Amino acid sequence: MTPLQLQGIGMTSQRTRDRLVSRLKEQGIKNQDVLEVMANTPRHLFIDEALSHKAYEDTALPIGYGQTISQPYIVAKMTELLLAGGPLDNVLEIGTGCGYQSLVLSQLVRRVYSVERIAPLQEKAKQRMQLLRVNNVRFQHSDGNWGWPDEGPFDAILSAAAPETIPMELLDQLKVGGRLLMPVGPDGKQMLTMLIREEDGVKKQVIEPVNFVPMLSGTQK
Repeated sequence: MTPLQLQGIGMTSQRTRDRLVSRLKEQGIKNQDVLEVMANTPRHLFIDEALSHKAYEDTALPIGYGQTISQPYIVAKMTELLLAGGPLDNVLEIGTGCGYQSLVLSQLVRRVYSVERIAPLQEKAKQRMQLLRVNNVRFQHSDGNWGWPDEGPFDAILSAAAPETIPMELLDQLKVGGRLLMPVGPDGKQMLTMLIREEDGVKKQVIEPVNFVPMLSGTQK
């Protein structure tokens, strides 16, 4: 892919991205580092070419296999909430998907460990990271409910899929002081939820209603 394609033209231009960032500000995103990353991240590379004209609209889009690339506002909001706890060295991402959230995180934290249950989606995400010369994201094809215990505990955990209840396996992989952010609940009744692990327990905060794909068990080749 040429530098021109990476930079984007027309509906993928910097001006179009800047309009997206203006909308994010209007929706309450304040972290300047997050806003800068959202402005500079080439979202059009993470969706099918036929949908590239919608790349910088604030909407979720299909990426195949019944999955979606998250709405930019949700990506920005979740990232901002994680960073509000302070600098992050190692972050666990549940649900690599197309790799867009992985790329956003990679520019703001030291290392990202990303788990995906659908192998072809993760393989495409790996290829995109290689194209963009991103070297601080590691991938594992696995059931997201299990997390990645060999690399924990983590400073933060972010999930792009919604369980009906928070898996204890994930909470056990969170450092004291760490934040776990994920949609929780059945389809149509999901709430973005943040858990902060403290020395003597867990502090829970419900953020806002969301709509994510459900967290499923097992893996898919």
